[in-house]
Amino acid sequence: MLQMIKTIAFIVTTLFPIINPMGGAPAFLHLTRDSSRKERLALARRVALYSLVMLIGTFLIGSSVLSLFGITLPIVQVGGGLVVISMGWAMLNQNGDEDSKEIGRVADAAPPLHKAFYPLTMPMTVGPGTIATAITLGANAPAPGGGRLALALLEAAVASLLLSIYIFVSYAFFSRSSKLLGPNAMKVVTQLTAFLLTCIGLQIVWNGVSALIHTL
Repeated sequence: MLQMIKTIAFIVTTLFPIINPMGGAPAFLHLTRDSSRKERLALARRVALYSLVMLIGTFLIGSSVLSLFGITLPIVQVGGGLVVISMGWAMLNQNGDEDSKEIGRVADAAPPLHKAFYPLTMPMTVGPGTIATAITLGANAPAPGGGRLALALLEAAVASLLLSIYIFVSYAFFSRSSKLLGPNAMKVVTQLTAFLLTCIGLQIVWNGVSALIHTL
């Protein structure tokens, strides 16, 4: 039991700073600025669920899927990094005055759940860095056969569940913190988050390109 707790803690602490849901919460709020409180909660639940499924799936079959299509981890990093860059760049070029007016507006349309997977789950929450790390952790799981494999799968599932709960809490309740900060402070936070997203995307692309160069 102690070893199981240590393994779960290792997986959570490894993926926690990469997923960083608190850091992504301003971007979540920005992308759902036209949504009501109820809609935002529904989206946060859906993103947490999709993240849970993606994390567990990546642990279990991530490396096999990449091998099936002949895709390497550096390619995943380059492609995912470019998507993250595009998101950050789009946020940087938004009109700040219009955004501050729209953040608290309640939309009359149906809940925009079509945003839940892309871009809110992939790549904003479970991005290429998370996928690459989860695949690496999953590749180190014991080979089929014996009870240790089932235990490793249970450890990955529990760790993924803990991370998805934190994702939901971060996304669902960040809007309350934004009201305390005020529109001007939120504008600064959003712009800073957009800049960091762009930088993170560039770093992910660079990591992928560097890995590809070393394979030549």
